[in-house]
Amino acid sequence: MTIEARQQKAESLLRAAGILPVVTVHTLDEARKVSAALLKGGLPAIELTLRTPVAMEALAMLKQELPDIVIGAGTVLSTDQIEQSIAAGADFLVTPGTPAALAEALAAAPIPVVPGAATPTELLSLMAHGFRVCKLFPASAVGGLAMLKGLAGPLSDLKICPTGGITEDNAADYLSQPNVVCIGGSWMVPKAWLDAGDWDKVTESSAKAAAIVRKVRG
Repeated sequence: MTIEARQQKAESLLRAAGILPVVTVHTLDEARKVSAALLKGGLPAIELTLRTPVAMEALAMLKQELPDIVIGAGTVLSTDQIEQSIAAGADFLVTPGTPAALAEALAAAPIPVVPGAATPTELLSLMAHGFRVCKLFPASAVGGLAMLKGLAGPLSDLKICPTGGITEDNAADYLSQPNVVCIGGSWMVPKAWLDAGDWDKVTESSAKAAAIVRKVRG
């Protein structure tokens, strides 16, 4: 599969998701329960960050136990993590930022990739590697909606998944931008709810998020 085909698949996965919950888990049981709660609420895809020792094992477990959920391995920082994520069954890869060496490795990866960037120059560099679907991070800190509107003209072929600082209150505004394929956020999975095991709250918040996608996208 060419990088063009993999990028088309990345766009398809993200567009189908609409909202991508950014999830960090500390135990396998937490991973299992939060993912089930998100899926029950109507969010079929997650970005599972590789920020904890259990993350990679959790990814592999979820792909076995919850085959209906699409999982992106997030916070991918190295070629080792690329290989481990693919071996664990990740459906796609996500990075917070993408230095040149990592971009080259990601361009050669056999699964869809959503590389991260924070500036027009970084996005242009990723486009030169063949990427057409990128993550803008941290979105609100680098200009938010104004940044997305500014990028739409000169980078008209680029589809963006802004992540960072997006909330239930402004999610619809972000989703409404023509160059936004999906938005990432963690408001439906706050650490306090996960620590307390408030899975019903996760499901309720997820249902509201899914309703936002339906309202904006139809």
